[in-house]
Amino acid sequence: MRYKFHDFDFMKWSKPLMAISIVLVLLGVLSLSIFGLNYGIDFQSGTSVDISVTKPVDDAKVKQFLADENLGDHTTTVAAERISVRFKHALTEADQAKLETDFKKQFDDKASFEKNIVDVDIAKEQQVNALRGILIASLGIIIYIAIRFEWRYAIASVLALLYDAFIVITLFSIFRLEVNLPFIVAVLTIIGYSINDTVVIFDRIRENMRFAKVKSEADLAKVVNDSILQTLTRSINTVLTVAFAALCLYIFGSESIKMFSLAMIFGLISGAYSSIFIASPLWFWMKRRAKPNKPVKAQTAP
Repeated sequence: MRYKFHDFDFMKWSKPLMAISIVLVLLGVLSLSIFGLNYGIDFQSGTSVDISVTKPVDDAKVKQFLADENLGDHTTTVAAERISVRFKHALTEADQAKLETDFKKQFDDKASFEKNIVDVDIAKEQQVNALRGILIASLGIIIYIAIRFEWRYAIASVLALLYDAFIVITLFSIFRLEVNLPFIVAVLTIIGYSINDTVVIFDRIRENMRFAKVKSEADLAKVVNDSILQTLTRSINTVLTVAFAALCLYIFGSESIKMFSLAMIFGLISGAYSSIFIASPLWFWMKRRAKPNKPVKAQTAP
């Protein structure tokens, strides 16, 4: 599929859009400092109870039943054949047994229960491991881009992908969406897609720089803008294809994969944006400040 953007000047819009991006980052920092993240059972201590039912149950009645059980703060998600309950505190074996017995008496005697308990130490360890995974992925990308291209490409790429990860985290904080292990997998996947889009543009910039006669800042901006235009169709088609698949997973997938799908949708949109309006302009601003190579003086014969 072809898209008509041949007259659009991406570099002209880079400064105002970069300013908007900075504002979004500041709002994200404010949101995270005030609201924090809505951690799921994977990252905070508590008990996760997944109930598979063999017949439909009323959402309101289930929530009222759980309130009457007096088992502490919890969140409940009721689907057609599955009920997921996340308790913020670890339930004792007696509480778990009572919950299962009472539920079967009132709703479905053939229901099956799956219980998982995460203590404080395991929750903290998983938070650290998740952050470590993102940092290691970023470091690996810096090394790869620096070897394949140069350090300016590496810095611009990593800043763009960190922006993508941060925006997704911010949206989950603002809308109080649950952060769990599938969410971390989604963030790492987003980093992969984002760097892929950026590398495609950077590869075209490097190729065009070999043949372009760059004598001014305007010439350099034109090289960047032309490179974006030449790769834009490929970038849009990739994003639309993967976003459509992620949307289908969100609509038709199980509850356990919904947050993964939603994070992917947010990240794909942000990744396409950051490759064009963050990574490419950052490289341009660093490159234009670079000192030109000094001409080699011809040596005279003795």
